[in-house]
Order: sequence, then C-alpha cells, then structure tokens
Amino acid sequence: MNRILIVEDEIAISDLIKIQLQEKNYKCETAENGEIAANKLEKQTYDLILLDIMIPKVDGYELLEYIKKTSGTPVIFITAKSQIADKIKGLNQGADDYITKPFNIEELIARIETILRRYNKGNEIQKIGNITINIVSRTVKKEEQIIPLTPKEFDLLILLVQNQNFVLYRETIFEKVWGEELEFETRTLDLHIQRLRKKLDWKNKIKTIYKIGYMLEV
Repeated sequence: MNRILIVEDEIAISDLIKIQLQEKNYKCETAENGEIAANKLEKQTYDLILLDIMIPKVDGYELLEYIKKTSGTPVIFITAKSQIADKIKGLNQGADDYITKPFNIEELIARIETILRRYNKGNEIQKIGNITINIVSRTVKKEEQIIPLTPKEFDLLILLVQNQNFVLYRETIFEKVWGEELEFETRTLDLHIQRLRKKLDWKNKIKTIYKIGYMLEV
C-alpha cells in the first residue's frame, strides 16, 4: 500500500484529500505546517508528498529543497499560487507536478497515480499500441522492429509516456530533458517532437497544445 504525506494548513482541504485517497486504498498522514512535516520525514518514509507552498514555519519551497536532498521522494505541489511563473519555479526546483486550487479531486488522484507509476521501479516495460518501450535497456520496438532513437529522443519519449494525457509545458520539457532553461533554441524541442512523431507513427498521438507545450494522448 502506497503511503502519502499531505502537508496542508487548511484542515478542510487536508481532510478532504485524506478521505478520498483512503477510499482508493492509499495510506495517508497529514501535517499542518512544514516543521511537523520535516519531523515526520525524519522518522518515516513516504511514496509521495502532497505539498502546499504557503504553509507556516517552513514554507513549501524550503521543505521541497530538504526533501530532494534527503530522500528524493516525489512531490506534487498543491497551491493557490496559480501564475505561470510560480509553476515554473516549483517545477524547476524539483516538484514532479503542480496543481492549483481549487482543484478536481479526480484529477488530483489521476496525477498521483501517474507519479507513482513513474517511480515504480518494477514498471520497466511500457506498451502503447504497437510500441513497446524498455526503460532499463532504453530500447523501443514497433511490433518486433527496433526503432533507433537518440538519447534525447528517448528521454523525451519517456517524459511524454510517464505524463500521458497531461499537458507538459515547453519550459518543463526542456528543463527535464535538456537540464536547462528554455531560451532561444525553441526549435530544438519542436524538431525532436517531429522526429518522434515520424519514427513512432504518432502524428495523431503527440498533440501540440498551442502556445503551451505538448501532450501524449492515449
């Protein structure tokens, strides 16, 4: 059973999330401020942390930095800070996802499941239609034929697959795949997307989201 820590100072929201996740057979604990959360993290390991940014004593950004240095546990920010700049900051600092309040609980659960699948080490094989992806050997087959991909093409493919049916911001993709901020070479990403569409015959699967980014629709 996956264990989730909910770090949220609004008790009504925290309780709502906890109840809904427990109905899905997740084991949940709560913390109403960053200090309590840090103490829990010293004593207990978690599979995922849901983290508000604006929490007392130790804010979400500080706690995220601590989490990434100590355990590397995946983190989803849940926050009222809805500006694009806030999202980019959170993702660049290491959050695995970012959802703004008010949110739909079913969407939150879907995002949680996506992150947990991504971190599930036993999930070495991904299959989408006639495409089979081996994450460990970094090989891709279309039916029984090997599809040659460059290292960056493969990294981009894995990011799309692990976030299927969710929109990925261009800035986020560039940060996760190239490890740097997107500046002037925007065509780099576009060209890699074009090559993936052609090689995998995914013209209709990899969607362009105008002025935002891309999404693998499955």
